[in-house]
Amino acid sequence: MDLIYLDNNATTKIAPEVLAAMLPYFDQCYGNPSSVHRFGQLARQAIDVAREQVAALIGSSPGEIIFTGGGTEAVNLAIRGLLASRSPRKRIVTCHAEHSATRELCQQLAKEGFDIVWLPVDQQGHINLDTLATSLTDDTALISLLYANNETGVLSPVDQIASLCRAKKIPFHCDGTQALGKIPVDVVSLGVDALSFAPHKFHGPKGVGCLYLRRGVRLRPQVIGGPHESSRRGGTENVPAIVGTGVACDLARASFSNGDLTRVANLRDRLERDILAALPDTQILGDTAHRVPNTTNIGFSRLEADAIVISLSEQSLCVSAGSACSSGSLEPSHVLIAMGLPPRLAHGGIRFSLSKYTTDQEITRALQILPPVIQRLRAILPVGAQ
Repeated sequence: MDLIYLDNNATTKIAPEVLAAMLPYFDQCYGNPSSVHRFGQLARQAIDVAREQVAALIGSSPGEIIFTGGGTEAVNLAIRGLLASRSPRKRIVTCHAEHSATRELCQQLAKEGFDIVWLPVDQQGHINLDTLATSLTDDTALISLLYANNETGVLSPVDQIASLCRAKKIPFHCDGTQALGKIPVDVVSLGVDALSFAPHKFHGPKGVGCLYLRRGVRLRPQVIGGPHESSRRGGTENVPAIVGTGVACDLARASFSNGDLTRVANLRDRLERDILAALPDTQILGDTAHRVPNTTNIGFSRLEADAIVISLSEQSLCVSAGSACSSGSLEPSHVLIAMGLPPRLAHGGIRFSLSKYTTDQEITRALQILPPVIQRLRAILPVGAQ
């Protein structure tokens, strides 16, 4: 049976154009970009081109782009790097519904003596801006919040958050991992100080991440060992992955005008509509008006998400229960719990995430597979178990 992959917020298929661009840098132009000879400088030029392509996607200058080993490292560099330059301030403002890259880092920082302010979210997945404003005290070192939630796709009002931070002169790091490539992003109009993301979320390679750092914002490097990335991140650059990142960014820019995102949103909406029509006691979780076009999270009442994921996988339909970074946990999604959803829904929350490669035929097949699986699981679940 052909695989139906609806877990694109975990990772995406690499675009053929990206793979083709990367291959020569494995076996032909394999020089070290820090070498001064011509062969090394060919690799350096390729990185420079990719840096321009990344900058073009987000409206920054190339010199404001730092390449890292992944999105999680980019988050860590932003938060720890900004903190180190803001001493002695030790107050960090973030949110209960953050991705584990931020949430677990802040939990660790709390053990190191930092004061973490955890903002709540409502049942739509939004923070309260008035609550945020009162949290921005003079001793606040930085704020770190998601642009698009990785589980629900709900979008934060980043420009308004940035305006509040700017008024208080507090650096704002935004985790843009699930927004980049799905909606147009312009860091200048948003007003963020730092933006982290990973190209494997929009058909680029794994093993590379990006951090935008607004010119003039101080950041102390966290990986020490050379003058790479303008002395902001030590270590020889992953040239093939960086080249692939640049091409993925070009393709993402093209998707904003070629109709890809509208088609994906229409498929997502069809999936939602038909699931809700076929299965009672089922609900879309999170704000449906302000979200990325490829994502929906649907709560299947009285079921455990892991049982749904495994049962669907046996039918070659790939979906997820929460973040891929927290898979294997029997606990309900921390994002859905933070939203204050009733346990009967939070336990059965399933994320469906599409991509430009998702076809109408795949959605049709998914809609044939899903209802019988849910009906069977509900039939065998003891009444009153949740």
